[in-house]
Amino acid sequence: MTSRKRKHPLRWLLYTFLSLAALGWSAPLLLAVYASLRPYDETARLGYLSLPESLTLDYYTQAWTQAELPKYYLNTLIIVIPGVILTLLLASFAAFTIARLRIPGRKTLLIVFTAGNLLPPQVLITPLYTMYTWIELPEWLSSSHSLYDSYLGLILIHVAFQFGFCTFVMANFMATIPEEINEAALVDGASVWRRYWQLTLPLCRPVIAALSTLQFTWMYNDFLWALVLMSSGDKLPVTSALNNLRGQFFTDYNLLAAGSILVALPTLIIFQLLHKQFVAGLTLGATKG
Repeated sequence: MTSRKRKHPLRWLLYTFLSLAALGWSAPLLLAVYASLRPYDETARLGYLSLPESLTLDYYTQAWTQAELPKYYLNTLIIVIPGVILTLLLASFAAFTIARLRIPGRKTLLIVFTAGNLLPPQVLITPLYTMYTWIELPEWLSSSHSLYDSYLGLILIHVAFQFGFCTFVMANFMATIPEEINEAALVDGASVWRRYWQLTLPLCRPVIAALSTLQFTWMYNDFLWALVLMSSGDKLPVTSALNNLRGQFFTDYNLLAAGSILVALPTLIIFQLLHKQFVAGLTLGATKG
């Protein structure tokens, strides 16, 4: 009884801290939602933290049409969906090889994959830009006839930068799968492909869901590589659509807030749909070794 009473105040202190931290992280989002529902004239006159005189959804309609969001949503899906699928597929190949086939130097290889994520992408902007302009592609694959200013170029750069992280996470998760399952499949004469596709991969659904959520969010929110490796405005992803809401001499920040909410909405939906698998995938295998 005494130990429970001693822990009780500490638990309340922890809850208070977590509540304040959650409020601090969500405050900018809540303020953006609040601003997007108020006319700009009202906030300019009373301030953003004042009580509203009127609330309206007109800014959302205006942002949807003025920023041409449907077109940019489609551009983003063309980049993100193949990027996520290709990244997870290649990472699962490498992770299975490292965790299940017991090749020599597998730990060193895993460290190399992980170390690749420590390199700041900004240092590669100039050589990547030059390389992309040199690599030629057929017209059916790129209207610019090169890897530069093409959907394929953005997909490949996302795959290259996210491959190491996904391999590291999936290899550690696969290492938690009992080795007896793999040995039983070997005794039954299962091939390497069958052990990967029919045995190991179905057991990795939690980590695949977690990585899918992370990769979708990271690729969806990318602005740097689209800005550097693309020049055609009609090919840019949705993160660049907010520029259409900025005027040359004046910017309605309430309209910009509504556009930001619409742009961020798909990532919130994806996380809400996969949040249980996301948490399970991050926690399972965390204590391995």
